[in-house]
Amino acid sequence: MKKMYNKVEKRSRRHARVRAKISGTPECPRVAVHRSLQGVSVQAIDDLSGKTLAQANFQELGKKRKNTVVEAAAIGKLLGDRLAKLGVKRAVFDRAGYLYHGKVKAVAESVRESGITM
Repeated sequence: MKKMYNKVEKRSRRHARVRAKISGTPECPRVAVHRSLQGVSVQAIDDLSGKTLAQANFQELGKKRKNTVVEAAAIGKLLGDRLAKLGVKRAVFDRAGYLYHGKVKAVAESVRESGITM
């Protein structure tokens, strides 16, 4: 009999597959994105030491914020600027099992526009 999985289980399985292939270092951190109904949060993680190097989320944009693609791009730009200040040139993108579309794509492209190669 075929097993049925809900959306959350499917995404966590996709995320586990992605995480098996990529990991972050201090020179090339893993940029992990988390999407929710309230907003988007992004963090650059060094998996060797288990520390977050930089992070950005919707609360930093101010009171008048909306959960849109434009706001997600602003979050990516903020993280890209913080990584550039730390001297990071390269990063690997962890989409966390989400489709590379919409807000996730906007975050990745705006980090790349900041000069970070992914």
